[in-house]
Amino acid sequence: QVQLVESGGGLVQPGGSLRLSCAAPGSIFRFYVMGWYRQAPGKQRELVARFGATSSAGINYADSVKGRFTISRDNAKNTVSLQMNSLKPEDTAIYYCHADGLFVKDRPHYWGQGTQVTVSS
Repeated sequence: QVQLVESGGGLVQPGGSLRLSCAAPGSIFRFYVMGWYRQAPGKQRELVARFGATSSAGINYADSVKGRFTISRDNAKNTVSLQMNSLKPEDTAIYYCHADGLFVKDRPHYWGQGTQVTVSS
């Protein structure tokens, strides 16, 4: 069973920063499209940031996080990170790492267990 292991969530004051990390098996990291989603209480899960399907496709960010959040990857460590700056109370949610098998037969996809981010004074 594929495991995506997230870390880095917590409680932070408005305006603060957090960094989330997601470790994936090498076979997933190399061939799947990696991204971060979040789900706030009472709301649907939404895209936060996601690498494009190809290296030239760029990165997709939700409008609400553009300029504040940055997704990055470490190919040597098979990890994807989400640097979150200037956090707002509305960023409070459970954040999930996602691996999309866009180019894999039957397009499997996997979710991490989620990590809570709470922005509050």
